[in-house]
Amino acid sequence: MKACRREAVPHTPVWFMRQAGRSLPEYRKVREGTAMLESCMRPDLVTEITLQPVRRHGVDAAIYFSDIVVPLKAIGVDLDIKPGIGPVVENPIRTRADLAQLRDLTPEDVSYVTEAMGMLTAELGSTPLIGFAGAPFTLASYLVEGGPSRNHEHTKALMYGDPQLWADLLDRLAEITGAFLKVQIEAGASAVQLFDSWVGALSPADYRRSVMPASKKVFDAVAPYDVPRIHFGVGTGELLGLMGEAGADVVGADWRVPVDEAARRVGPGKAIQGNLDPAVLFSTREAVETKTDEVLAAAKSLEGHIFNLGHGVLPTTDPEALTRLVEYVHERTSA
Repeated sequence: MKACRREAVPHTPVWFMRQAGRSLPEYRKVREGTAMLESCMRPDLVTEITLQPVRRHGVDAAIYFSDIVVPLKAIGVDLDIKPGIGPVVENPIRTRADLAQLRDLTPEDVSYVTEAMGMLTAELGSTPLIGFAGAPFTLASYLVEGGPSRNHEHTKALMYGDPQLWADLLDRLAEITGAFLKVQIEAGASAVQLFDSWVGALSPADYRRSVMPASKKVFDAVAPYDVPRIHFGVGTGELLGLMGEAGADVVGADWRVPVDEAARRVGPGKAIQGNLDPAVLFSTREAVETKTDEVLAAAKSLEGHIFNLGHGVLPTTDPEALTRLVEYVHERTSA
């Protein structure tokens, strides 16, 4: 929390995106026979899975175990997470009539989130719990494409071809996302992260015009709670300044841009999160340490730095490599 607020820290804090997930054998065991969306709706499972990497790796924060489509499922959107594919939407949103699928989200829709957060904060003690949600653009992309997409053809066709429908879709998703994050904060989340996984597909001009207002609306919705707000996207080197403008306190950089350059693009008054390439963890211990030192050296003069990977933990990562990485960052940065 101190690093998020750009205050002095005893060592650089570390957590990993997708740390509560597929690389851990204990995760695979506890999830055996349980579908992803069902796992996200069972407070006992959510609690156990969220705690697993904290116990194993000694990370400085827990990230709430969920999926970005959970709030959409909670309001009745017909979707499922297909193994090996990802979220698949039965009736994609392509017309104004399709917007009727998106009603307001209430706390009662996600009561399991409130219950799980309560269980987690009791277990975690002083370790912060990060809540999270998918950003309006990425949610819109899944809804319009009907599932994951490499080129976002339908999404961009709608954005360019019917800008008013697009604006209304993103505005509605911003309302839903803001409500979802409020539930998490009120249940005990110490910080929240907005994932815009696909927004790197856009130019800065398109982002500013067609996406930034909705992302800003989400950050504005949770601003009164005074919890740190983190913003992360993939392939967003050209968008980092705009993502900071949208209202985050911390901007996440992927591995393509050094953290000192990311900080320069974002501008003063923001902490930076990142950004070791997740694939480095498959190399030798010496190589991991060398690349980690490069990140830490680039971060030395930053106002605030949270060490993370430049994207999520890859499924076949050796958990021991992650544990060693946490220890190494703590040792190298201890005051």
